[in-house]
Amino acid sequence: MRTRRCGAALAAGLLLGAGLLTGAVACAPAVTPTNPPAKTPVARGVGGAVVSDTAESTQAGLDVLRQGGTAADAAVAVASTLGVTDPYVAGIGGGGYLVYYDARTHRVSTIDGRETTPAADEPTMFLDPATGKPVPFPAAVDSGLSVGVPGMLATWQRALQRWGRFGLAEDLRSAEQVAERGFVVDATFQEQTRRNARRFAAFGSTAALFLPGGRPPAVGSTLRNPDLAKTYREIGEGGISALYGGSIGADLVQAVQHPPLAPRATLSARPGSMTLSDLRAYRALDADPTHVSYRGLDVYGMAPSSSGGVTDGEALNILGNFDLSAMSRVQALHHYLEASRLAFADRNRYLGDPRYVNVPQQQLLSTSFSRQRACLIDPAKAGTGPVTAGDPVSASRGCAPVGAAVTVPDREHHTNHFVVVDGAGDVVSYTNTIEEIGGSGIVVPGRGFLLNNELTDFNFAPTQGGATDPNLPAAGKRPGSSMSPTIVLKDDRPFLAVGSPGGATIITTVLQILVNRIDLGMSLPDAIAAPRASQRDAATTQAEPAFVAASTTPGLQALGHRFVIRDTSPLDPTIKINPEIGVASGLEFLPGGTVLAAGEPTRNGGSAAGVVSPTR
Repeated sequence: MRTRRCGAALAAGLLLGAGLLTGAVACAPAVTPTNPPAKTPVARGVGGAVVSDTAESTQAGLDVLRQGGTAADAAVAVASTLGVTDPYVAGIGGGGYLVYYDARTHRVSTIDGRETTPAADEPTMFLDPATGKPVPFPAAVDSGLSVGVPGMLATWQRALQRWGRFGLAEDLRSAEQVAERGFVVDATFQEQTRRNARRFAAFGSTAALFLPGGRPPAVGSTLRNPDLAKTYREIGEGGISALYGGSIGADLVQAVQHPPLAPRATLSARPGSMTLSDLRAYRALDADPTHVSYRGLDVYGMAPSSSGGVTDGEALNILGNFDLSAMSRVQALHHYLEASRLAFADRNRYLGDPRYVNVPQQQLLSTSFSRQRACLIDPAKAGTGPVTAGDPVSASRGCAPVGAAVTVPDREHHTNHFVVVDGAGDVVSYTNTIEEIGGSGIVVPGRGFLLNNELTDFNFAPTQGGATDPNLPAAGKRPGSSMSPTIVLKDDRPFLAVGSPGGATIITTVLQILVNRIDLGMSLPDAIAAPRASQRDAATTQAEPAFVAASTTPGLQALGHRFVIRDTSPLDPTIKINPEIGVASGLEFLPGGTVLAAGEPTRNGGSAAGVVSPTR
């Protein structure tokens, strides 16, 4: 790993051509808040590519790639800049999962950067001691109790140790500069602030940063975050120990144990138990990816503690028993929805942190188990949820399901996802999060970043009847997640890299994009833009308005599918929200080294796709 500064490189006269000479650093033109980079959802080119939620973060990644950085370096630049420009769903107060393809070894690896439960917490942490019943979800979110030990910085450091070329300070520099000079507020950011204004106002540090003058910032105004710029600078100079046990960590722990309520706040925020020892003990974990074969392709995803790779892998295995491309569009969508229903039933029953519960991952991803589940799909009729889980462990492979159906809370809602490829062909698919839009609502005073509410992804009380619940809290445990960063290989070379935010809908969004692209023959941009529906083992299927309005919907309804549009906030049902599902980003690798970078044309204000050297 090496660190180069732009000024030093210029003084040494190292720049050559486009700045792609090994060891050289090219200086990108300054971008001011009044002249933000253009935002386009699709780009095509060579030399590297980035797709993310904001123009500034995509530009930060491209700048690092042009300076000779790897996909890991660019991923840190993108993620840290998203912590500035997309702070309600990402940042160093959260965590995530990173999937990496190494072009030199042709291997896919993963890093589990999920948050962990403080050592003092117990399985009953979300039960009200006065009543013995679960704490109401909004009260659990807006508290120190919901805050897990952040894994984001440790993930960045581990990625750079394994695949990086520059140091952390260099890769954080763009984010530091954007935080210092500010970014232009758009309609999406203002709307996210409006939806959370009531709870943001309850915390003095949060209101001071995100509610200037007591209200959401105006569209077109510049939002600066000098505290976060200072925090990034301190991390760059002192390393991640500044958070994992140092002064930043001390401020973080203070905010968790004593939530910084505003003077006239009516909210009563429960304190959390996190200590500096919890921060010092945190480790981002190297992990093997999940792997299934689908239509001759190798699909790699994130293993538990995330449920994404296993659930998507099982659903693909189920669909592998059918020829979707030969079906009518109604039947293809019916099979997609039913495979998702069955895979979610198994997810809810079996998946959790494998360091605490026995997860039958190999059996869930076996082709024999997929046949057991596939035979339950009736082409003439939709299932009714919840359905019973299968038995992946028993020697019996009959068609009948076993056990009782279980229902688990669906509390995950928001993250962000981005993809990167560098000039050497290394690929990153990375989903990172602070959970709800705005996380716990708590900005660490003087530090400029929001804290997560990831621990509310645990089940608050047992959900499995007499069986073990795999997703109850425990000291040091990682809560269940649906994040599904995915990389697809064809003949050991990258074919696709995809992922999405959206809580539990992440799994179905990734699955639907893969089905759209591989089975239904859509282009990657069309596969991402297509209307979505998300069946998660429920009596109804969440859908976007455009899906409900599509010509295929009457045929699906005739089979028994019932669709609902969710347009209210899970924290406050009086607040209307956009009923979109997911905000996906993806890469497709074309012949001759060309990369097609694709994101959302309209969802969440659209994605920012960019390439190092554009081609037609």
